[in-house]
Amino acid sequence: SKDLKGAMETLIEQKRQKLSTVEKLDEHTDFASQLIFAQNRGDLTAENVNQCVLEMMIAAPDTLSVTLFFMLILIAEHPTVEEEMMREIETVMGKQELQS
Repeated sequence: SKDLKGAMETLIEQKRQKLSTVEKLDEHTDFASQLIFAQNRGDLTAENVNQCVLEMMIAAPDTLSVTLFFMLILIAEHPTVEEEMMREIETVMGKQELQS
């Protein structure tokens, strides 16, 4: 946990340095940037920023996998919805091969 926290602090510091050298801040609207901006305004502490990023990195894969699992179950239980989805994909993609 201590190594992970240290690595996260290093990555956040690298992000902070990058933000300090960019010309157009409006292009940096990702989650980490917004947390760093909130810290700069005094809305969050450095520890708050580190903890938020760490929790998002740890929680996101688990949340995503559970969400995808239930989405696939619901699609399997509703074949008409699956057919509609496939028609929409074919309409958008045409003959192109699907990619990840």
